[in-house]
Amino acid sequence: MDDGVSDRELLERARAGDERAFRLLVERHEPAVASVVTAMLGPGDEAEDVGQETFIRFYRSMDRFRGEAALKTYLTRIAINLSRNARKGGSRQAARFPSRDDPESRAEERFLPATEGGEEIERRERERQVRRAIGRLDGKHRAVVVLRMIEGYSTKETAAILEVPQGTVLSRLSRAMRKLEAELEPYVRTE
Repeated sequence: MDDGVSDRELLERARAGDERAFRLLVERHEPAVASVVTAMLGPGDEAEDVGQETFIRFYRSMDRFRGEAALKTYLTRIAINLSRNARKGGSRQAARFPSRDDPESRAEERFLPATEGGEEIERRERERQVRRAIGRLDGKHRAVVVLRMIEGYSTKETAAILEVPQGTVLSRLSRAMRKLEAELEPYVRTE
């Protein structure tokens, strides 16, 4: 059924009751939603629950979706909001992030210099510290880091997802990066 069918067309079919069209939308966008909630909450049951809740909320609000933003943007906005709510209502522990081997962990590369064979233990320790530092950021700063640095959204897209001006995205990202750099300074090699 995918055969290059647009999100807009699948959405119209889903609104008309086509369950296969809705399932295809979920399959198409689930990896991006899962990546966002995992980056916000860490891997585990809570992230899976928030990912599922994202699509439940979308299903319930599908008729109100006007298409002013891309569907991926809309779903990411739902996922970010639900992730923030989960962190407020749940434990206040720092989020656990995927391992460095996970392609979704690109933000860590900024802070992790290339290592050579015998430095694997040091690299893993730096990696662990980066994940912890990102997890300790407050929700609004973590969301910007996740969207811009991990997910690769543009400033404009991030602003649309978070429903804030682009300048706010830039200032939050700048503050978050300063916090991360200060916290991670002992782990960044300057040779």
